[in-house]
Amino acid sequence: MFVIIAGGGRTGTQLAITLLEQDYQVHLVEGRPDALKKLHKELPTESIFEGRPSDPEILMQAGIAEANVLAAVTANDDENLAICYLGRKVFNVGRTIARINNPRNSWLFSEQFHVDVALNQSAIFASLIEEEMSLGDMITLLKIKRGHYSLVEEKIPAGAPAIGMAIKDLDIPDSCVIAAIIRDGKIVVPRGITTFASGDEVLAVTDRSGANRLAQLLSNPNSKMVANSTNGENPA
Repeated sequence: MFVIIAGGGRTGTQLAITLLEQDYQVHLVEGRPDALKKLHKELPTESIFEGRPSDPEILMQAGIAEANVLAAVTANDDENLAICYLGRKVFNVGRTIARINNPRNSWLFSEQFHVDVALNQSAIFASLIEEEMSLGDMITLLKIKRGHYSLVEEKIPAGAPAIGMAIKDLDIPDSCVIAAIIRDGKIVVPRGITTFASGDEVLAVTDRSGANRLAQLLSNPNSKMVANSTNGENPA
């Protein structure tokens, strides 16, 4: 896999380091002297191409015509959009990824403007906080299909509604699929008649609505009441 990274700030640098460690072919384009000075201390010289990231000539020198993925991660939203436009319309790159610096510009970062994947850090943080608050002890292990689906895991505590229920009797949406159950250190392949027990670790592939419903079934509803009561003041 050959990846072109446009922008050598902290995001671009860390991305390049991570991809190189995974044996990807990586070329990073950066034109700022101060940034280049740091880059040459952290990346192999052959991975660094000096010049403005939105300059078509520099991108050609970096090998964009052969790249599988183009990641535009400069600190300027206009430049990131221009880079994605060049990548798709001029050089026919198969996949474009762009960083959103100003959340107000997020509506521009779409397939209409030649961006396949938009990275909005503000939205990501807000979503993670909301998810942590709503899903309780459920853990998100992996995001799938651009974040629309997730691989989640939760250990069933005593008192959870799902204990003793068969999978076929669970009131969960079709978008939620029980993938595996880990019981006493062994994997149980889930079937419709498989029932849940206290201490089971449940793995599921689900969208957001399915995760919310599953969290209700796999959690002890009384635990939150106890936690809330202990947060109140002690009566004198």
